[in-house]
Amino acid sequence: MSDPDLRPSPWHAIAAATALNAPLGSLYAFSVLLTPLETLLALSRAELALVFAVASAAFGGGMNLAPHVYGLASPPTLVVACGAVSALGIALAATAGGLAQLVIGYGVLFGAGGGAGYILMQQAVNLAVTRHRGLMNGYLVALYPAGAMIAAPLFGWSLRELGVRATLGGLAAVLAVAGVIAAWLIAQSRVTLAAAAATAAPGEEERRRPVFWRLWLVFFLAASAGLMVLGQAAGIITAYGGATSLAVYGTTFVAGTIAAARLAGGWMIDWLTVPTVAASAHAVALAGNVALTLWPGAGVSILSLALVGLGYGLISGVTAAAVAVYWRRALYGRVASRLYLAWCAAAVFLPIAAGRLFDQTQGYGVAILIAAGGNALGLLVALGLPRERAARADAQPTSMA
Repeated sequence: MSDPDLRPSPWHAIAAATALNAPLGSLYAFSVLLTPLETLLALSRAELALVFAVASAAFGGGMNLAPHVYGLASPPTLVVACGAVSALGIALAATAGGLAQLVIGYGVLFGAGGGAGYILMQQAVNLAVTRHRGLMNGYLVALYPAGAMIAAPLFGWSLRELGVRATLGGLAAVLAVAGVIAAWLIAQSRVTLAAAAATAAPGEEERRRPVFWRLWLVFFLAASAGLMVLGQAAGIITAYGGATSLAVYGTTFVAGTIAAARLAGGWMIDWLTVPTVAASAHAVALAGNVALTLWPGAGVSILSLALVGLGYGLISGVTAAAVAVYWRRALYGRVASRLYLAWCAAAVFLPIAAGRLFDQTQGYGVAILIAAGGNALGLLVALGLPRERAARADAQPTSMA
């Protein structure tokens, strides 16, 4: 019999993921920083949307790099590195004198460190946990908006009292400490990522390309609307007549909605099929976009953005859980990192377009209509996903060339 003391500890792995990814989720509170950064650095809304887009693209780069470094260092070392790179990026952003340094710090370094840490933690937890994997994956992806829900009001207070540079400097310190705590916890979990790297090459029959690309498109269409909301929620609420305080708390409410929806989306896959939940999620987001188009206003904007966030959050939870449904555990990091490129592409597409449209029209009406069209298409695509109900059992190890 195997020694139970040598088995991975699920709770330590989950705690490590929580410690690292919750503060990294402050990425989703970026919209609270828009006006202060515009004033401090004399930047346009489109330029700040570019910063968020670069951070999202670097996030994707970090995610896709992570599976290739599993065997190069111990998990605690890799986690410390992710925390350090993210903290360095925010420190550079705190001292930025213009767009270039802000893009390098907040965009490239913070984004890449966060993406690598995100996938490292998801792979570690999926190796340690064998039951209720839909709920667990929903929890993991809920950590980012949950972190934003905490960060948004803290940012709002700190921006008023201390200014944007001190706010970002404090975030850098939190990220450095979080990386050290997460590294200690992952060491206690006894998860070995090198073992996953040795068995993570999929066979041709395991690639399931039609499923992958359909799921990729479903995620991209939801994320396009969701990331526009997350990246510019405060700006959207203000544009529809909301006060600054309402915009901050509205952003917090939207982030909380997304966090709860991600957890729920993962949990629902333990009981329902992927296409059922995914199509329903796009329908909810579509309703939010239609409502804001028909009844524009500050109060309606918060409700509508929450519905869009709810749909996006459900799709995020569904996507994370669907990887565990359609592919075996050892492939989780490899498949998820490539699938999450849909998130990166979405961050480049509609958020930047929305920022440019706002600069030209001083409104978000056209961007909301584009998001609605994407949700309608996503609903139709989601209905074609396979109707598998539970995670497939891991295949027996086989020799590979």
